[in-house]
Amino acid sequence: MNNKKTIISYFLNWGLLGLFLSLIFLLLQGYIQLSFPDKNPQTQKQALKTGFSQAVVRAAPSVVSIQVARLKKSTELNANEKILEKFLGPKSPHTPQFKTSISSGSGVILDARGYIATNYHVIKEAESIQVSLNDGRKTIAHLIGDDPETDLAILKIDLNNLPQAHIADISQLNIGDIALAIGYPFRIGQTVTQGIISATGRTEVSANTYENFLQTDAAINPGNSGGALINDKGELVGINSLIFTETGSFNGIGFAIPIDLAIGVLSQIVKYGYVVRGWLGVGGQALTPPIINKLGLKKITGILVTEVDALGPGDKAGLKPGDIITHMNGQIIESAQDILNIVANGLPGDTIEVTGLRQRQSFKIQAVLGQRPTMTQE
Repeated sequence: MNNKKTIISYFLNWGLLGLFLSLIFLLLQGYIQLSFPDKNPQTQKQALKTGFSQAVVRAAPSVVSIQVARLKKSTELNANEKILEKFLGPKSPHTPQFKTSISSGSGVILDARGYIATNYHVIKEAESIQVSLNDGRKTIAHLIGDDPETDLAILKIDLNNLPQAHIADISQLNIGDIALAIGYPFRIGQTVTQGIISATGRTEVSANTYENFLQTDAAINPGNSGGALINDKGELVGINSLIFTETGSFNGIGFAIPIDLAIGVLSQIVKYGYVVRGWLGVGGQALTPPIINKLGLKKITGILVTEVDALGPGDKAGLKPGDIITHMNGQIIESAQDILNIVANGLPGDTIEVTGLRQRQSFKIQAVLGQRPTMTQE
């Protein structure tokens, strides 16, 4: 029995001694590292490396520069043209009637087959479109289709080994997340600016029919339109589109089209050449307190129907001016934008359920969507 106790005591003593020596070794190692730091520049560089360079490296190759040539009516003549007009007269066929103007913007390669998303206003009325890649390659782009109602356009280039953007899961995006804007402002070359996601779901900030903007304070300047808004992983969350400004300069409020909306536009334009949307054929306005009081209603949310297109889907379903739409497919309607989005997300032939009030009596109808007429270019 005593022998067993002696053996146990022996191992305990050596174990404690080993633990003590290990602690001494760790303390000495820390002291040496503090007293004699590694002078290797590469090691120091890796230790001090911060920021979002890896995200930029991942995303930047898919962001392109877009140069657009347009023909515009010649209103001012240069010195040589004035001399020519003096001798030949203003109506001479040799007097230039049009001039070529060049503007620039940005775009993002969404598909390695060569499909590029940009803003509609970047390529509107273009005579020719040239795309310059981050790797130095340049080529002519062809317009596959545009969607003025979301301010998006899809271009196609024919090059090999194209870098495709990495698409983010937009449902995981939160206000306060890091946001980096990549584009080609002022024709000075590819530029990255940093901010955060300031807000989501912004509406009534542009002339677009369909709005669901991401708001960011990452600097967006002329030439950035159509460029990328990415997260800190280098994944694409939006297409930069416009800024809110009273001076013409960036004031910390920029807007990007969410990437899920852009991907939806891309898929439809590639498939059909244009975007197919559902159409109900009704117009309405928000229920303001004066309207609610005039109708003798208590607190209610919805849209007052003010017009119904004759023989349109809404008319065929029985909707009438004066109706109040409170729900669509079970979703509460709080603004006209809600109706636009629900209907537009449907396809011709889809059936939607419309719930509301007519002369203070509830109603529920089924409407079969038609196809929304495409918006013609101005």
